[in-house]
Order: sequence, then C-alpha cells, then structure tokens
Amino acid sequence: MTARTTPPFRADHVGSFLRPAYLLQARDQFFNQKSISAEQLRAVEDRAITEIVKFQQDVGLQSITDGEFRRTYFHIDFLEQLGGVKTDIPVTIKKPDGSEELAPPVIRVVDKVRHAKNIQLADFQYLKSQVKPGLTPKVTIPSPTMLHFRGGRAGISKEAYPELDPVFYDDVAQAYADELQSLYDAGCRYVQMDDTNMAYLCDERMREAARQRGDDPNELPHRYAGFINKVVAKKPAGMTLAMHLCRGNFKSTHAAAGNYEPVAEALLAEMNLDAFFLEYDDERSGDFRPLRFLKPGKVVVLGLVTTKFGQLETKDALKRRIAEAAQYVPLEQLALSPQCGFSSTVHGNNIAVEDQRRKLALVVETAREVWG
Repeated sequence: MTARTTPPFRADHVGSFLRPAYLLQARDQFFNQKSISAEQLRAVEDRAITEIVKFQQDVGLQSITDGEFRRTYFHIDFLEQLGGVKTDIPVTIKKPDGSEELAPPVIRVVDKVRHAKNIQLADFQYLKSQVKPGLTPKVTIPSPTMLHFRGGRAGISKEAYPELDPVFYDDVAQAYADELQSLYDAGCRYVQMDDTNMAYLCDERMREAARQRGDDPNELPHRYAGFINKVVAKKPAGMTLAMHLCRGNFKSTHAAAGNYEPVAEALLAEMNLDAFFLEYDDERSGDFRPLRFLKPGKVVVLGLVTTKFGQLETKDALKRRIAEAAQYVPLEQLALSPQCGFSSTVHGNNIAVEDQRRKLALVVETAREVWG
C-alpha cells in the first residue's frame, strides 16, 4: 500500500479550526464595536492564519487550509457573494435541555445567479504564501446544492427562473466554474465543497420537510448528482474536487442522522467528483455497506475521529473500522480524517485546542500505520 501523492491524502481533514481568542476579539471589535477597520481585522486574520498553517504542518498534514478564519459561517460568507443570492444570518434556538441549535439560514435566489467577483482568490493567495513547498493548500467552499435545498422552488425567483431545469442549474454551475478557474489560475489544485443536503436526505425528518416543500426526497439526490456534475464538467483539468457530507456541526451538536443508503448510489456512483469525505464517527451514520457504490479511481475519506468531543479514539478501534469499510471498497480507495471541521461556524465546537492537536496527530499516525 502506498501513500497518496495527490489529494485527498491518506491523512486528511475537513478544514475549519478553533479560532484563537485574539481573533474572536478582533472580529467583535470590527463587526459589533466598529472600533477597528477592515484592514486592521485582516491583519489579525493574517497572523492567525500563519499560526494555524504552522500548526497543521507541525502535526504532519499534507493538505493545509486557512482554518476558515476569515468566515463567520462555512456557507453564508461565500454564497452571499454570488450575484443574485441573498442570505439571512442564522438564528440560534435554545432547546429544552439547555443546548443550542443553529436554525438553517434563509438563502434566497432573487436574480440570475452569476460570478460577480472572485470570492476566495485573495484568501487563497495569502494561504499559499504561508504553506511550505511540497504541501497542498486546500480551499473549502459550500456546495451549490445549498442554493436549492433550503427553500426549494419557493426560494428561487420565478421572475429570474420561470423554470429551474436547465437554466438555473447551468447558471450556478457556471458561477462555480468561474470561481474554480480563478483559483486554479492562482495555483489552487484542491477544493472541497461542503454539502449538508445529501447528508440531510439520509434523515427521515429532513426527507419529510423536503416533501412538504414539494420535492421528492428519493429524486433529489439524483437531481443533485446531475447538478454537481455540471460543475465537475467545467472544473479545470488537474484540480481535485471533493465533497464533504456534513450532518450539522454547531457547538458540538448535529442536525441530521441516518444511514447513507438513501443517497449512496446518487452520491458515489453518479457524482463525478474525485473524493467524498463521509462522517462516520458514531452510530448516527450507519454502517459501511453504502460504500459498495464507490466507483473505481474515486476515494472515500472516512471521518472516524469526532471533532465534537475531546475524548480520544484509539488506534486499534480506528484500524478495526477501516478494516470493516475495506470489506466494501478496496483499502487503496480509502483515507482517514476527522468527521468534520472543529469550527464550522465562528463559535467553535466544545473541544480544547490541545484535543484538536491530539486528534489530528492520531489521524496522521494511524494513516501512516495503515497505508504506509
């Protein structure tokens, strides 16, 4: 068994990290107190990103992100910069047990979707300047399916799009293609799209909500596969395009549960992506049987190490689970990562910085022992 020289790597990760206190303070000074300038905030972000790049390099990772340190939310900060898209800030809901849940943001398509500007380019250029030669800077962006799933047909302007198929899907795919091209031209070769919707379609509650919006939860995964493939068809040759399926990751909570079976065929057999990051950190994700749909040449990155709690998994347990997955897909097509990021929103999970380091080190060491 060999190490991978192209992404995803045998030991990989989803991308977001806990924000340092001084960065949170600067964000508060900029967004709430209005006491520092955008330039001053960016200088603080630059410092924090330089530090998190070194952290990833020191722990032995080959793919390096900026920790999503310039974002408040993994999805909204990107989507609201697309032409024709309006978003509302999500609200947090107090549950009876005292925990908090992030209510989904309202994302509306109010006009023709277009690539109005390069969204991640400057951020990527800074990241790239900090990454050691031989390592791979990775950019994370939300999946285009998020422009449809939240509101369904009702969330997309009928004036701009009397019919969704094919014009809406084509416009969104072209906007994403323009963004990917701008990143590729700057030297980016690894992009991960974060998608909650395919994971949510594994959960019967979410499937029922889709029915209530007038969508068929059995048809949607196949429609989204076609949608994603429109983006893949336009991506620059030589760029790895991966997808992470997220079941919700706000302050260590989750939003969805359920076996991958309802979406597995559309996801793993129909989508032409290079790799799939799947959450498998506990029983809410079900078993590994859905992996049987994976096509040759594609990679599933098993998210076996939880980012929600500090308790450290054991190498033996991880190796057992990798062996279980390898009953359905060749070991050569598998890799290992944490189940999600450590801070999908600026708030962060309920986990210590030192636990973050220990878990990533565990991923790197385990992958080395399994794959060499």
